[in-house]
Amino acid sequence: MAAALGAVGEEEAAAIVAAADVDGDGLLDHYEFLRLACEAEQAPSEDCRWKCLRTAFALYADVMKQQCITPESLKRMLGQLGAPPQQLGLEECKAMICRFDLNGDGVLSFDEFRVMMHDGLL
Repeated sequence: MAAALGAVGEEEAAAIVAAADVDGDGLLDHYEFLRLACEAEQAPSEDCRWKCLRTAFALYADVMKQQCITPESLKRMLGQLGAPPQQLGLEECKAMICRFDLNGDGVLSFDEFRVMMHDGLL
C-alpha cells in the first residue's frame, strides 16, 4: 500500500485514515471518505491536499495495478465499506467509473480521481 501512496508512509497514511474514521470502526464509510476528500481539497497546503487525495485514492486502487481504480477494486472497497452485495455488481461499478473516465480506458487514474473528487462530488 505504501507504494500506491507515493511520498506518504504507511504510518502517516494510517494516521490520516484514523483521523477521518469518525465512528472508530476502522473503516471509512461513504461519508467519512467524502469528508476526507473535501478536507483534502480545502487543506491549506498543496502538499497536504496531495497526500490526502493520494491516501483516499490508494484505498480504492487495484492492489496489483496500484496506479488505477478498476471496477473490481471499486467493488471490493465498496463491499468493505458495507455496500449491499445485491447493489454491488461489476456492471454498476463500471458505470460509476465510466462517468469520470476521461480517457475511456475503463479505469480511473489518480488525475481522473482528483477531477472526480473536486468537480464531481464537491
